Amino acid sequence: MPITNRNSHTTNNDLSLTKLCEERFGWKRTTTYTMLKRLCERGIFANENGTVRVQMTKEEFQAGQGSAFIEEHFDGSLPLFLTAFSRKNKLSKSDVEKLQQLIDSYRDSDGEEDGK
Repeated sequence: MPITNRNSHTTNNDLSLTKLCEERFGWKRTTTYTMLKRLCERGIFANENGTVRVQMTKEEFQAGQGSAFIEEHFDGSLPLFLTAFSRKNKLSKSDVEKLQQLIDSYRDSDGEEDGK
């Protein structure tokens, strides 16, 4: 069970979050405030007058993390990532079909072959 509902823009007050984090993680109040400050700096949460609001969904966060990983480790190249990934992990027929559908949908919507 997540501390916040990551699929909506939920609000909590910072005091209730400190209690939740103490119960779930054993964190002290100062640890919770430090983590909250860092998450606010990253744009994941906003703390406005003690009201904490989720700024992005779980999917938005994961997309950003994935993009940052590919940028950092594969010079931003998704094909390089997929090549490296598929060397160690066999792609199932279903995976290949889903990737092909994704590629086809981008071609259909974008009208360009080079992805730019």
